[in-house]
Amino acid sequence: MTKDPVVAVAGATGAVGREMLRILAERDFPAKEIIPLASSRSAGSKIEYKDSKLIVQELTEDSFKGVDLAIFSAGGGTSEKYAPIAAKSGCVVVDNSSFWRMDPDVPLVVPEVNPEDLEKHQGIIANPNCSTIQMVVVLKPLHDVSRIKRVVVSTYQAVSGSGQKAVHELETQVKQLFNMEEVTPSVYPYQIAFNCIPHLDAFLDNGYTKEEMKMVNETVKIMGDESVKVTATTVRVPVFFGHSESLNVQTESRISREDARAILTQAPGIRVMDNPEEKIYPMPLFAAGKDETFVGRIREDQSTENALDMWVVADNIRKGAALNAVQIAEFLLVKDLVRVP
Repeated sequence: MTKDPVVAVAGATGAVGREMLRILAERDFPAKEIIPLASSRSAGSKIEYKDSKLIVQELTEDSFKGVDLAIFSAGGGTSEKYAPIAAKSGCVVVDNSSFWRMDPDVPLVVPEVNPEDLEKHQGIIANPNCSTIQMVVVLKPLHDVSRIKRVVVSTYQAVSGSGQKAVHELETQVKQLFNMEEVTPSVYPYQIAFNCIPHLDAFLDNGYTKEEMKMVNETVKIMGDESVKVTATTVRVPVFFGHSESLNVQTESRISREDARAILTQAPGIRVMDNPEEKIYPMPLFAAGKDETFVGRIREDQSTENALDMWVVADNIRKGAALNAVQIAEFLLVKDLVRVP
């Protein structure tokens, strides 16, 4: 195992960056030093880490000298510019943006699914999209039993996936509506309070959104099987934290409801909540602040052969972003992979 590394968190003052610091502290990540990095606007401010406060440093091209491992959550443009600079200086980067995800030379990793891909890293590792992460955690153990042919997924995604401004917008709109005030959307094209918006990211020529195609393309890359077909519809809902997904999974051979429950119960990172008779099923209310991916409403699809329906929920800021990145960092440390080839 690599000795305690010097760790930088780029984008440390954002919602995900702060959660990364909290999770590093919670899991007692063995860092020699933690360096919070952010834009010049935040430089000099203080941020909590364990029982102390760290001084935020400005992210520059010189920030990675002497740093062994950097976790990025500062946006695609920042990652595009600074991740190669960090890697060139000998620092391994775990990047939470979408910029590097589909680069053929960059591993796209969910530790419960494809940790072996980390051994091929060349200095940069990509963290998948939040909605993709929780889905593949559930798909992989089923795929190992009977190869998945097709996945139909509809998502119900929390506003925190759009950042702190979106959380504030939902909160403000609820108050405005209760006070009979006019609502003016800014983060989203329409009012999000008491509404659902089937529009995440830009629309593409094929009629899908970028968010939907992320789920399609990232799933195939993570699973390492191009024969797995995925179609997605992504929807923003008025929930603060926790993405929900309705999954229909078709496999080569039948997996019964009972077998699916048993398989998923034994799988890493999953908590099965599946007792509908007692009104036990996953909800964002239960998943917020938790590390596991919750699965319930497991049943065999009555409309076709060899297919399962299920309901999957996870905290999009934790497992969908910060936790997955920290788990990658932990794996790199244990396997002595905190080095740039």
